[in-house]
Amino acid sequence: MGAGGAAARNDSADKKTQGPKGGGNAVKVRHILCEKHSKIMEAMEKLKSGMRFNEVAAQYSEDKARQGGDLGWMTRGSMVGPFQEAAFALPVSGMDKPVFTDPPVKTKFGYHIIMVEGRK
Repeated sequence: MGAGGAAARNDSADKKTQGPKGGGNAVKVRHILCEKHSKIMEAMEKLKSGMRFNEVAAQYSEDKARQGGDLGWMTRGSMVGPFQEAAFALPVSGMDKPVFTDPPVKTKFGYHIIMVEGRK
């Protein structure tokens, strides 16, 4: 019983120390990746017009398109710098009302529109 109490205290202490940095060490990420800026901007327009994120990803993304852009759970250090910074800065949102990176994030792979579905 004593160990459980200590673990609970550690959990709350961890959450406090993570505070403004966004907290957590993993995010459940979806993205749309396009090599060309013009194509990613077309995808951005579709999102802004209310099209679901996974549908836009299936239509436009050059990576993970069949999964609706789902990358699953990604941990700190497993993503390229600009992508990771953007992913951990985003709030958690859903497919119907996604909060995504605008403007798109540029990496060595191309341009990404990123959304986060979960954080742990």
